[in-house]
Amino acid sequence: MAEASKLWLHHSFTAPMLFKLQIPVGPSLIIPTRHRIILAVSRGHSNLSLSKTLAAADGDYDRQQQQRHRALLVEVYHQTNSLKTLLAELSKKNSCPVRLLEKDGDWARDQLWAAVRFLIREGRSAEALQVFDVWKNKESSRVNVATYSNIIRLLCNEDLLEEAILIFQDMEKYGLAVSLMIYNDIIHGFARKKEFDNSACFLDKVAASGLQPQAETYHGLIRAYGSYGMYDELCKCMKRMESEGCSPNEVTYNILIVEFAGSGLVDRMDTVYRTLLSKRMNLQASTLTAMLEAYANLGIVEKMEKFYRMVLKTNAYMKEPLVRKLAAVYIENYKFSQLEELGNCISARTGRTDLVWCILLLACACFLSRKGIESIIREMKVAKVRFNVTFINILALFYLKIKDFSTLDAVLTKTGQKNREPDLVTLGILFDACRLGFDGTRVLEIWRRSGFLETAVEMRTDPLVLTTFGKGLFMRDCEKAFSLGSNLKEKNDWTYHSLISLVFGKKME
Repeated sequence: MAEASKLWLHHSFTAPMLFKLQIPVGPSLIIPTRHRIILAVSRGHSNLSLSKTLAAADGDYDRQQQQRHRALLVEVYHQTNSLKTLLAELSKKNSCPVRLLEKDGDWARDQLWAAVRFLIREGRSAEALQVFDVWKNKESSRVNVATYSNIIRLLCNEDLLEEAILIFQDMEKYGLAVSLMIYNDIIHGFARKKEFDNSACFLDKVAASGLQPQAETYHGLIRAYGSYGMYDELCKCMKRMESEGCSPNEVTYNILIVEFAGSGLVDRMDTVYRTLLSKRMNLQASTLTAMLEAYANLGIVEKMEKFYRMVLKTNAYMKEPLVRKLAAVYIENYKFSQLEELGNCISARTGRTDLVWCILLLACACFLSRKGIESIIREMKVAKVRFNVTFINILALFYLKIKDFSTLDAVLTKTGQKNREPDLVTLGILFDACRLGFDGTRVLEIWRRSGFLETAVEMRTDPLVLTTFGKGLFMRDCEKAFSLGSNLKEKNDWTYHSLISLVFGKKME
């Protein structure tokens, strides 16, 4: 109606009639069915008639849209099936890509790139180059920068630099102007393989070809130097970058921070961070978590907590290994309230995962809070959480700590049940408790009857449990026995039965 209202229509004072509007139709003016009908209806028609007409127009328009949508789905379906068929043929033993191409007559671009990508990832790069060469020679228009750029990038991403150079040389034979993006791919590819001389050679070629290196050109080099710990070379690379008139940008500083953080060079990391702030540039979420992890690795609590609060204000994702590191720092520094807060904050982001339940249980255990432990257990039962060996060992260690042998016995006897198999930590808890006066005969008998003692030794308990409670006497005795026997480490078929015999120096009946 909006389009119709913009048109000035002449109204006759006699009987209503239709006016034939001369509306040019061309590529610049495409009027949907609904709007064409509106334009054809004079204001003399009744509102009811107009409403019916519009409803019919809407129906026609919807049907047209549905038909276009179906046609698109059918087209996509056929394209997908075509690619699946092609890849299935290439997967066959002794398949020949060039023969398949000749058999089909020709391939569309998406078919070629699907085939080339598949062959490269299957370690058949020579065949990929052959079929690419045959395909591009079928039409002269295919010999262009974009085509060569695609295959060079695919090869460089898989670190197939020799093949990429062959394509690069072929490109030069045709007199095609090599783009900066192609040079970047090759420079970064050599850098990832630690072939920095070759990277430098192609960096020189950039300037020789009249192109100006951009910050992205140096970013791959900076990452590679950082990953190999070549920080002197990294600094030289930065100096060359600036000397050639290429100023570091926001991405550059973020990369530098990440590389220094990954190696624990917090002084350099902090210096670059201050530079970034002084230039009013933004810190990427991934960079923020890298700095947080660096402080956690070194146990720098104050800065770790500062950056942890900054991370919470973003949508940055913290992986479980990082969460464990934060929890370990809090445990080692007796910050049990912060440990509990960590569990609740992570829970708000990811839900109550096994790691979150573990942290919350450990926080209560560190406080020696029976009420806290019982409250968490009730929550876990309501949430129908499966009690794994980590949870069982936390409870067992807690009740051992407060010397509640009755509840400890109840916890350990349930470990013989299905889905509650003990591990090495559980075994250590039992024998450590026995040294303190606990009668573990019944528990040991349950384990013997269930066949647990004849299974291979495992330790499936979350490392945070040992960080919190430490290794018991039994586990330390195991380590001592292994350190004294040079040939014991070579034995791979240790069972719990044989381990007990080793520690106590006699066979169990």
